[in-house]
Amino acid sequence: MDLNRALKIPDDVPSNSLDIWTTYQTILRKEEISTPLAAVLALTELVERSDAGTMFELVKALNDGAKVLNARTPNPIGLNAGCELFIAFVTLFPHDSDSFSDLKRELVKQGQKYATEAITYREKIAELALGFIKDDSVILTHSYSRVVMKTLLRAHERKRISVYVTEARPRGLGLRTYDELTAAGIPCTVVLDSAVSYVMDKVDFVLVGSEAVVESGGLINAVGSNQIAIIAKAANIPFYALAESYKFHRLFPLSQYDLPTHNPGILAFPLTSASSSPISLQNNNPSIRTANENASRPEQSRSMTHEQIACNPDVDYTRPDLITLVFSDVGSLTPEGVSQYLVGMFAG
Repeated sequence: MDLNRALKIPDDVPSNSLDIWTTYQTILRKEEISTPLAAVLALTELVERSDAGTMFELVKALNDGAKVLNARTPNPIGLNAGCELFIAFVTLFPHDSDSFSDLKRELVKQGQKYATEAITYREKIAELALGFIKDDSVILTHSYSRVVMKTLLRAHERKRISVYVTEARPRGLGLRTYDELTAAGIPCTVVLDSAVSYVMDKVDFVLVGSEAVVESGGLINAVGSNQIAIIAKAANIPFYALAESYKFHRLFPLSQYDLPTHNPGILAFPLTSASSSPISLQNNNPSIRTANENASRPEQSRSMTHEQIACNPDVDYTRPDLITLVFSDVGSLTPEGVSQYLVGMFAG
């Protein structure tokens, strides 16, 4: 992959006018670039164009850039993982450069080299996970994940597999998984999110991707992953997560409500005043008014409104005790192993 083409930042843009958000969005358009890697490359570009003369100034500029990206991203979890990884790298980078300009050039070189290497991590994970996939395996996956797709397509080259994939509301990305798997000749069936328990006894194991793997060893992924893991645990079915090491994140949520994506509006009841009557509430709240209008229509025309969908989370947190193994480019890890790796990674 040509990283210079991926960045597409004009050379005549002065360092003090770099739009970190535009840079990040430009890089993210590349299909093979995930959110954490886009963050790493955007911050690498910031280092290259920075006029900082000391490490203190450079780290401050990187932290300021990370704050801008965080503030403009509805789901900053993967982005934060990439930002903290790169800033820790810059802070801990050993150097004996004669000048600070030389050091910045070396940091840019190493950042781009890491991103180039990190794109190959999905291949490593696919090869590692392949050893756990037996012939005639029936696999349940959730939503859409590039590393899961790489693994399933690699398994299909050597073994017979069949796949159930959830629809994965609200984004419905399971349908993309279904289209790509069937195009490759893999027997695949779409499962309603509400039918996961019904199908669980038919599968050999669950295989999901990740937005992040956190310090507890737990998983942050597309909403619905947690309930799938709970059902798999009850049915004694292995639950495997695939995660590139740049998605390992120093975050320690204790519940769903500790995630950075959570806000008071998620699954909240509509606000009402003491003087509001049911009639005035229905007239003034578009979500409720639309829902009532839908209730009078034929069954086939009913659907969730945009407002109702927006009140639901995009991701959820799966506890480490529900996860069997995490397959990563650094090996197959237990959730406890992820915690140990994270401590070592950020300890220098």
